[in-house]
Amino acid sequence: MNKPVENIIKRDWREWQTYQAITPKIIFGFFITFVLLSWSAHNTEMDRAAVETGQAVLSAVGIGNSDVLDGVSKFGSQAFPIQFSTRTELTRLEDVDLENLPWLSYVEDGVSREYDVDTDTWTQSKTEYLVDPIGYLKKVLKMMWETIEMGFWGTAISIVISLPLGILAARNFSPHPIIYQVARGWLSFHRAMPELIVALFLVLIYGFGPIAGVLALAIHTSGVLGKFFADEIENAPKGPQMALSSAGANPLKVLRYAVFPHVLPAWIAYIQYIFERNIRTATVLGIVGAGGIGMELKGRWDLFDYDHVATILLIIFITVVLLEASTQKLRNKTL
Repeated sequence: MNKPVENIIKRDWREWQTYQAITPKIIFGFFITFVLLSWSAHNTEMDRAAVETGQAVLSAVGIGNSDVLDGVSKFGSQAFPIQFSTRTELTRLEDVDLENLPWLSYVEDGVSREYDVDTDTWTQSKTEYLVDPIGYLKKVLKMMWETIEMGFWGTAISIVISLPLGILAARNFSPHPIIYQVARGWLSFHRAMPELIVALFLVLIYGFGPIAGVLALAIHTSGVLGKFFADEIENAPKGPQMALSSAGANPLKVLRYAVFPHVLPAWIAYIQYIFERNIRTATVLGIVGAGGIGMELKGRWDLFDYDHVATILLIIFITVVLLEASTQKLRNKTL
């Protein structure tokens, strides 16, 4: 037994193996990782983004020119001041009572320009306009409210779909392993379909409008919410469940008295999160014609009305901030 110890003691110090923090294997690993990241960055144009962003920063301090900075400057110069008012020719309005104009509205003289395709000329004529100083703001607020309603109904329908699926997808309460697998697969299928893609199909089915947006939100988020519900049921403490089962309670009573009281606060937090998320997502779905403020945003962007775009973005930002504050207050009261 002492022989190996003696051999170690008698070994020359030049034969000792010291710890090497950097080995050829580690260097090779770093090299392969660097090559893969460089290849991926080039595919996603991260290298071009870095170069053009650097040029924009240098251009901002007076060194060289940058298309990125020019684009930002062009948008900024046209976006401000933001647009709150509407200006409509009186000749295009029907049943206008000049004695009882809308609140804050007034009539002003102006010049109307029309393009003649046959002669390729512009003609000008004097006309009267009805100006509403907050007309466009009222329109944006109305569409933002429609967007909030889309988020609400998308969340409500999502709860109706995900609640039974979430219970069936909980391993400890699913009546059969096949039902468990089907429920889990169904929820995964809903999660795998992005709202924007679902909205494209639903616009083909239901046409333009909020119906497609509400259903697209409900389908996708039911998969997310159902998984959250199922995971919380599976992770609920087993002690109270075993106690009720030992006393003769059936699975429904165990769910009612041992599981739901424990998971309900987490479920409320998930629903609030999904509601916030649905409102933010609903602002984007309008781009494909699925209703909400996104439709107005897409139209104004295509017309290069950046002052109107800035108004829409401001209202979206204020809405998200207010929504976050209100849901946080509600969460503090309920949890």
